[in-house]
Amino acid sequence: MPPSLAFSTLELPALRPQLLDLFCQVAYQAGDFVLSSGQPSSYYINGKQVTLHPQGGVAVGRLLLAMVPSESIAVAGLTLGADPLVTATSVVAAYEGRSLAALIVRKEAKGHGTMAYIEGPNLPEKSSITVLEDVVTTGQSALKAVDRLRSAGYRVNGVLALVDRLQGGAECYQQAEIPFQSIFTISDLQHRWSELHSA
Repeated sequence: MPPSLAFSTLELPALRPQLLDLFCQVAYQAGDFVLSSGQPSSYYINGKQVTLHPQGGVAVGRLLLAMVPSESIAVAGLTLGADPLVTATSVVAAYEGRSLAALIVRKEAKGHGTMAYIEGPNLPEKSSITVLEDVVTTGQSALKAVDRLRSAGYRVNGVLALVDRLQGGAECYQQAEIPFQSIFTISDLQHRWSELHSA
């Protein structure tokens, strides 16, 4: 079976380790980096190397969709990291017979036209929306999306991430009383990356 087909047909428990290996192969780097939060780090995870990868996009959409609460009518996230996540999850949902709109939250208001912060379909007030994020460090990026969505009159029922770096994000969401889950933690990635590089 071609790898691309496997990502679309594998059962979810078998798909998760495949996605973990893809993260280790194309997204995880060891070295000296400065994160968007300003924190120094001995590693970097470029989530877009996975979310914009053809097989990675399929896997991410399928695994995230399985975690989106049934009452959600949309997924949303802060541009740019969440753009491929919300799109993949919405498209996979359509293939599985579920209607799930995709919303993109701007960092700054649009400078012309409607001056909107949120791009996507207009949804009824108090609609349940799940926020998606690729890599969570302090939690501030997704929290900005949550604030924008709430200001627009929507109800945010949780944050889902691909990777939790375990640097305060979960605690940030807990303090804000927002349910949070991630597919992987940094421990998962580093453990598997070490296995792959010691083989």
